[in-house]
Amino acid sequence: MTEKIRSSTLDEPKPLAPNQASAPTWPASAQKANTGPLHGLWALTQRDLRKWYGNPIQLFISLIQPVIWLGVFGKALNFGSFIAQSGAPASVTNGIMLSTFGTTSYFSYLACGQLAFVVLFTSAFSGMSVVFDRRFGFMNKALSTPVGRGTIVMAKVFQSVARSTIQAAMVLIIAVALGMDIGSFTVLGVAAAFGVVFLMATGLSALYVMLALRSSDWQTQMALINLLNLPLLFASNAILPVKLMPTWLQYVVKVNPVSYSTDAIRQLLIGAVGTNSIAVDVGVVLGFAVILSTAGIVLSWRLLSK
Repeated sequence: MTEKIRSSTLDEPKPLAPNQASAPTWPASAQKANTGPLHGLWALTQRDLRKWYGNPIQLFISLIQPVIWLGVFGKALNFGSFIAQSGAPASVTNGIMLSTFGTTSYFSYLACGQLAFVVLFTSAFSGMSVVFDRRFGFMNKALSTPVGRGTIVMAKVFQSVARSTIQAAMVLIIAVALGMDIGSFTVLGVAAAFGVVFLMATGLSALYVMLALRSSDWQTQMALINLLNLPLLFASNAILPVKLMPTWLQYVVKVNPVSYSTDAIRQLLIGAVGTNSIAVDVGVVLGFAVILSTAGIVLSWRLLSK
């Protein structure tokens, strides 16, 4: 009995000093906080996406411009009918269209370019999200958490990529409804085309996010968007083939990543004769996405601060 009393006395916790607070005991899972590179990525990405899909008017407005281009510009500028009105037989008309656009349907040619159009303009506003987060104080709160700075940048990129992909799918459905040629559509081809859309959106979004890392003025960011977007669009093959452009502009088109992504999308969706092989187009777009994403993460370590 004496041994039992002595052992129970030794097992009892010692009383705390008056000024000594008891240390809270946390579960083992809570003690090991998640501080990995992906910590907070989904939460930050979902936050921006929720603001987008929670506002259907914004989604509707973002689709108006490409639909106008498809319905008005694409249908009005019917090169095939122009050639046919000259009295040329259908075989000659199709031959001229095929040698010029790589396909006999300019509307289908333009519809593939509109996917690049949507990605380009949606990606441009990924930087605006950084500007407004900094301006309204959310960026300082995010930087005060264990979330890595590279994660903050990639969350902005991924929310823009998700938006671009969804809007590109909607534009493709509208284009098909308006008469886009689907004779060359395959499940693998459509999936590969949206893989190219994903890579292009990643690279362009990373570019615009980098330009906004230290900016708190939305007017400056809008000026950068206008400065880059129109040259990237018109100095590409999204609207017209490269062979119709001046020689000096053709050199610009060859270094424009939008041209390579559009060329790959046309080959995958409508079987158009491409300027390059699909392997070259995908390789350039993949390199563009990897380089810009890596540069965005590296610059975030230096430029992204409270």
